[in-house]
Amino acid sequence: MAISAISTDLQVCPILIDGKHQASRGTTHSQINPATGQQSALIPYCTTEEVSAAIASAQRAFPAWSATPVLQRARIMFKYRQLLESHAEELAALVVEEHGKTHAEALASLGRGLECVEFAAGVPTLMMGEALPRVGADVDTVSTREPLGVCAGITPFNFPLMVPLWMFPMAIACGNTFVLKPSERVPRSAVRAAELLYEAGLPEGVLNVVHGDKVAVDALLTDPRVKAVSFVGSSPVAKYIYSTAAAHGKRVQAMGGAKNHSVVMPDCNLKAAVDAVMSSSFGCAGERCVATSVVVAVGDIGDKLIAELRKAADAMRVGPGDAPRCDMGPLVTKEHRDRVLKYIDIGEKEGAKLARDGRNDDAAKKDDGYYVGATIFDDVKPSMRIAKEEIFGPVLSVIRAKDLDEALQIVNGSEHGNASSIYTRSGETAKKFTAAVQTGMVGVNLGVPAPVAIFPFAGWKNSFFGDSHALGKDAVHFYTETKVVTSRWPE
Repeated sequence: MAISAISTDLQVCPILIDGKHQASRGTTHSQINPATGQQSALIPYCTTEEVSAAIASAQRAFPAWSATPVLQRARIMFKYRQLLESHAEELAALVVEEHGKTHAEALASLGRGLECVEFAAGVPTLMMGEALPRVGADVDTVSTREPLGVCAGITPFNFPLMVPLWMFPMAIACGNTFVLKPSERVPRSAVRAAELLYEAGLPEGVLNVVHGDKVAVDALLTDPRVKAVSFVGSSPVAKYIYSTAAAHGKRVQAMGGAKNHSVVMPDCNLKAAVDAVMSSSFGCAGERCVATSVVVAVGDIGDKLIAELRKAADAMRVGPGDAPRCDMGPLVTKEHRDRVLKYIDIGEKEGAKLARDGRNDDAAKKDDGYYVGATIFDDVKPSMRIAKEEIFGPVLSVIRAKDLDEALQIVNGSEHGNASSIYTRSGETAKKFTAAVQTGMVGVNLGVPAPVAIFPFAGWKNSFFGDSHALGKDAVHFYTETKVVTSRWPE
C-alpha cells in the first residue's frame, strides 16, 4: 500500500475516545487519494459498541465540563484558534490529500472554520441571559442558557475540516460534550482537528470521534443519551436524519442539498459577474452546497455571458490540488465522478446544448485521478433534470429568461432554497430580487453568499430540516436550553 508522507502516522485512522487514540475493532476500508487513484490510508468503520463507548465518554465528561466557568471554556477556544492557525499548512495538506481540493481552497476552508472558533470564543457574552427584577410584588425573574448534554455531529465529505468546525467548537463552548462522526471518506482532517483541541487543554471525554457509515449514524440517532444532532449532507439523508432523530426526542438541525441559482441581468458588470459565477460554480470542483449550479440569463445578456464563461473555463487549469497554479482539483471518488459524467449524458439526451464539454479536458482523459473539467450547458429548460437535481460537480446550466419576473419564477420553482444571487447595477432590481426570492441566503453581485460565522447558515425548503440553523446566534440557541427562575424573598 502506498502511503504518503503526511499519512504515515495515520495508516489506520484512529478513533478518539476519552481523549485518547483507540484502534477500532470494526472493518477497515481503503481511503483513496482522488488526485492519483492510489490508496492513502485505512479507515475503520466503528462497531455500535464503540459508538456507545464514545457516547458514554461524553456523558461522563458532561457534569464537570458543564460546570467549568464559561471564561475558562472560552480561553481554551482562544488557544485552539492559535493552534489551528499554526498548523494551517499541515491541515490544508491533509484536506488536499484526502478530498482533492486545491491548496488555496483548503486554506480558505480552514479560514472559514477559524471564524467559527473565533465566534465560539465569544461564548461568555453569547450565553448571557436576561433578568427582570420586581416582575411582581417582591418577585424577581432571571432566564439563563444551559447546556443540553451530549451532542452529536455528522459531517459531509466536501468540507472535511470546515463543517466539523461549524459544530463542535460552539457546542463545547456552550458547555456540552460532543461525539463527531465525520464522513468515512475524509475523516483524517477531523481527527487532527480534535487532537489539536485536546492540545489546547480540553478535558478528556469532552470531544470524541468515531467513524463509519449508516450503522454508526443510526447508533447516534437512536441513543437516548444523545440530546441533539447536527448534520450536513444531501437532502434525502438530511430528511432521514431529521425524522429519525426527532422521533427519538432529539433536537435536530439537518442541512441538506441545494440547487442554487444566479440571475444575471443585462445591466450587470459582465466581467465581475463572470468571475463570480466561475468561482462559485467551479470552485471546489462544484462540490459545495453554496455552488451556483444554474445561471438565469435575463434578456439579451445570454450570448455574451456564454461566450465569456466558455473563455474563462478554457483558461482553467485542472489537476492535483497540490500542483502549482491549479484552479480545480478532482472529484472526491470514482463513483462520484461517474455520477457527474452520467448527468452530462442526461443533459445531452434532454436536449440541452453542451456549450463546453469538460470531459474533453486533458486531466479528464487520464486514468489516474477523478477529474471532470468545467462543463457548461446552454438552452436548459427548468423542467430538465440537470436544472432540478443536485449534481454536486463542475456542471453549470444556463437558462434564458425574458425578464426578472420570469427569472424569479424559475428560481422559486426549485424544491431547494439554500442560496441565490443576482448580478445587477440597479438597486431597485436588487431590492426586488432579495425581497421576492425564496432562499435563505441571498447574494448581490457575489457568487457565494455563505455568511460569516456570526450569522446563521440559513437554508430554506428542502435544503434544511429543523428550526435553529447552524452558526450565529441560532447555534447558541440550538446548543442550549432556556431556564427561567422566578423567586420571591419575603421579609
